[in-house]
Amino acid sequence: MPTFTAPDGTELAYHPQGEGAPLVVLPGGPMQASSYLGDLGGLAAHRRLILLDLRGTGDSAVPADPATYRCDRLVDDVEALRVHLGLERMDVLAHSAGGSLAMLHAARHPTRVARLVLVTAIPWALGLRATPEQRLAAARARGGEPWFAEAFPAFEDWLAGTSDFDPACAPFFYGRWDRAAAEHVARSDAEFNDEAHDIYGSDGAYDPPATRAALAEVTAPVLVLAGGFDGGPCPELARAAADVFPNAEFDVQPGAGHYPWMDDGDWFARRVAAFLDSAGT
Repeated sequence: MPTFTAPDGTELAYHPQGEGAPLVVLPGGPMQASSYLGDLGGLAAHRRLILLDLRGTGDSAVPADPATYRCDRLVDDVEALRVHLGLERMDVLAHSAGGSLAMLHAARHPTRVARLVLVTAIPWALGLRATPEQRLAAARARGGEPWFAEAFPAFEDWLAGTSDFDPACAPFFYGRWDRAAAEHVARSDAEFNDEAHDIYGSDGAYDPPATRAALAEVTAPVLVLAGGFDGGPCPELARAAADVFPNAEFDVQPGAGHYPWMDDGDWFARRVAAFLDSAGT
């Protein structure tokens, strides 16, 4: 397991998979260990994935200062990884909450990003959030599923803030609720740093007007990929994030939820690999 040292001295780990040109992968959660990403539906057959464990998660060390879990302060870790890998510019894929970290990195270091893939990325860094109404609309589209009757009331209560997240809601985050999805959920609790999760988006993490202005000058090709069944972000919200970039493609993976590589890995890997291979630099 390779490691490198962050600017503040924290030892960070990453997990290479596959062969080919490197693709730095930033996990979501926020602050979930990168193991939940697997091989991204077979994308490792096309690229050498560099799965970063953010500080305090997975095999990376816990920092001396918990305030460094804040999203904007993690940008230095991403940039330190680029330097460690010896890359003048790097291709980056970010999932979910990791999308805000990738956006902040691109805003601060626009010449260091060759290509950027944002997968079901919640665009907090742009001042955009998934609303309860958007999430409920996506959930209602699953009304024919056998698990819907039990899951939907719990999902409503969670979104209303009247109850904690109920595991019964998990199927709404997958386009296909099967054994593999259930096992994916079962592993998740052990992959989170709860303290870091709460700090990631805390006060001061985001400056949406400044980030929007900076990203409007980023010329790197960007792919924003949404899941057709995802409510956070729903495709409309993901498209709004794509519109911030001057050189962005937007696509929706049919029948996919928040983890599209779990729903149709072949579709996901082909689409992402085609973008990475064809995008101009």
